[in-house]
Amino acid sequence: MRRQTGAMELPINPPVKPMLAKPVAEIPPGQLYEPKWDGFRSIIFRDGAEVEIGSRNEKPMTRYFPEVVEAVLANFPERAVIDGEVIVADTERNTLDFEALQQRIHPAASRVKLLSEQTPASFVAFDLLALGDDDLTELPFAERRARLADVLKGAKAPVYVTPATDDRETARRWFAEFEGAGLDGLIAKPRDLVYTPDKRVMFKIKHKRTADCVVAGYRVHKSGEDRIGSLLLGLYDERDVLVSVGVIGSFPMAVREELFKELQPLVTEFEGHPWNWAAHEQGERTPRKNEVSRWNNGKDLSFTPLRPERVVEVRYDYMEGVRFRHTAQFERWRTDRDPHSCTYEQLERPVQFNLAEVLTSR
Repeated sequence: MRRQTGAMELPINPPVKPMLAKPVAEIPPGQLYEPKWDGFRSIIFRDGAEVEIGSRNEKPMTRYFPEVVEAVLANFPERAVIDGEVIVADTERNTLDFEALQQRIHPAASRVKLLSEQTPASFVAFDLLALGDDDLTELPFAERRARLADVLKGAKAPVYVTPATDDRETARRWFAEFEGAGLDGLIAKPRDLVYTPDKRVMFKIKHKRTADCVVAGYRVHKSGEDRIGSLLLGLYDERDVLVSVGVIGSFPMAVREELFKELQPLVTEFEGHPWNWAAHEQGERTPRKNEVSRWNNGKDLSFTPLRPERVVEVRYDYMEGVRFRHTAQFERWRTDRDPHSCTYEQLERPVQFNLAEVLTSR
């Protein structure tokens, strides 16, 4: 895997695709278990004064996180390649803040500097790929993990080593408790696992829950104007305001066409709709926020409003603030539910857990 980029002369040089995990329903026995962090996956390369922060898509993120570069220079070995996660830890709200992390990717250098002070990022390390002149990727994971803990034993914030355990009962407890600090489940790794870039050889276990949501709009599919691309979901808050919480969109093509026909009688005007421009401009959470976001990569995120009369049950893993963290999945239609009964009160609330305890335990 030796490559050469710029001034770096490491056993493994950027870019390197990270090793991946496949979803499983249960915690597998006989493995090493770690919390699943909710941030930007990143392999960080240090060669003396040179630092590069990699990403899942192999594009460097170095310029966006100057405070992480400083922390790497202060805490990493002189020459090392370490896999981990860049996160923003909101200690006041006691949670990880993925939305704030997304905002860190900004084209303006002045904004990058400001955000590095206002919402500073941390790095959570969980694998050691190279040290000095040694490529460690062919070593078993248990050995790489032990060496990682040793080389970063004196590391100070904002560099951390992820907690790990070989006890399945402890892993089960973490799965239940750590969600309260904004974490995303568990990762299980076989002890003898060699580092295999871009292959799903680890295992991830995530929370699965259901919620009844109001369907209040749709976007058409990229393949045709007569097919549903995604359905826009809402929940009523304590003010009886319909808040945008996410979308569902994994439908077979035939279903997309059927849904389009079924929903036409519910199509309405934006005037009087809960997600009209007035609501958006007043600061309510509506899908219109994404129409002008730099994160849409030029996609047309305009939508067709529907009268909020249909209810759908969806599967989700967890909430980030008032919305689903990831795209929800269709479960079934709920013709028996009154849309105004679809409130946040139905959602399971994780028990609060101190994020600082997760970061500082090993």
